[in-house]
Amino acid sequence: MSDQNQYTTSKVEAKDFMSGWAIALIIAGTGVSLPILYLGSEITLEAGFENALYAFGVSTLVLTMLSFCTTLIGNRSRLSTYMILSFPFGTKGVKLINLMIGICLLGWYAVALELLAEAINDTTLSLFEFQTPFWVVIFGSSIIITLSTMYGIKSLERLANFFVPFLLLFLIGVMFYSFDENMTWNKIINFTPTLPTLSTFEATSILIGSSILLPVLMADFSRFVHNDKHSLISVLGVTLGFPLVLLISAILAINTGEKDIMKMMQMMGLILPAFVLLFITTWVTNATNLYSVVLTFSTISEKFTFKKLCIITSLLGTLLALGRFSDHLFDFLSLLGVFTPSVSAIYIIDFFLLKKQNYQLEDRPQWGILALTAWLVSSGISLLSYYETITITSIYFFDSLIIAGLIYFFGSKYINQN
Repeated sequence: MSDQNQYTTSKVEAKDFMSGWAIALIIAGTGVSLPILYLGSEITLEAGFENALYAFGVSTLVLTMLSFCTTLIGNRSRLSTYMILSFPFGTKGVKLINLMIGICLLGWYAVALELLAEAINDTTLSLFEFQTPFWVVIFGSSIIITLSTMYGIKSLERLANFFVPFLLLFLIGVMFYSFDENMTWNKIINFTPTLPTLSTFEATSILIGSSILLPVLMADFSRFVHNDKHSLISVLGVTLGFPLVLLISAILAINTGEKDIMKMMQMMGLILPAFVLLFITTWVTNATNLYSVVLTFSTISEKFTFKKLCIITSLLGTLLALGRFSDHLFDFLSLLGVFTPSVSAIYIIDFFLLKKQNYQLEDRPQWGILALTAWLVSSGISLLSYYETITITSIYFFDSLIIAGLIYFFGSKYINQN
């Protein structure tokens, strides 16, 4: 692998190319996570199975379409997401965008650590009648995740190749094991909560918000694959991996009546397997999160090596976990759906329509005023749409995508003509 920075500011060399299937497993691994399992369960129990299926399908379709575009950009440019974003936003302006993305990723890192700590507490309390100190689990888990991430994309590939197929097979097996004589597929299909508290639109918004960073970050992984064909294969991690995990969590939730995967396992007498599952899923997911965080902050400051940034950023995420960041999870996901989609729209339009797929590092401006303006205006309108102050499409993340795209595309055409 090229130097210690994992190609943070340079193009990936051919000697480090890999299969799209390997990347698909890494992406699928981010779906086999405690937050996604929790969301699938909660949405199903609060919205009903049919509404949950619609939400799973629409959110997967949106994420897949965006990922197709950004994956090709990564493969054809061979640059990281954060270098790609510097073309429309500028070498200085992109630092604002990267700071936002880095903070969001740290939030996910903290949430996963918290859920793992709570699950381990439940396990030790059930098996040995004592609770493991919250901070011990947080720090211990973070150290293991950090050590495995310090070796970059190859380390993530090995983790995903070994664990993700096993995790998916295990979850499928647990799903079938959860059935009893009183539960049938017909009852699952017709499941509706007594008092639904979540609409299909709200469920879809939460799911898109939970994973909207993924299309933005796909270039970080697709830049390593051989060609366009392998790029599209890598997107299967989104198209197949995410809805499969959501569907499994939905069925488990209906069969057990629980949202918490640990409590589901306890009801089925699978406490130790659950512990192993939870630890591995958090390890794989947070290693990927931390890798993306480091790439982000490496473009804000180039003073630190990849390994040093791993340590610094993991410590920041650990402190957020100790501060119980998960208490703000749904608000956090909603804000992601407001501020992040426009970033994808801007850099997709910039690469394919304006720059004609030709990126030269020396052509980057210091400040991409138009891109920053499009992002701020679209985010502001999307925020008003989220709070129902104004209505455009009635779907605030679509508002963010469409408005940013229109402002950036036609603004660029006007500037070029004058």
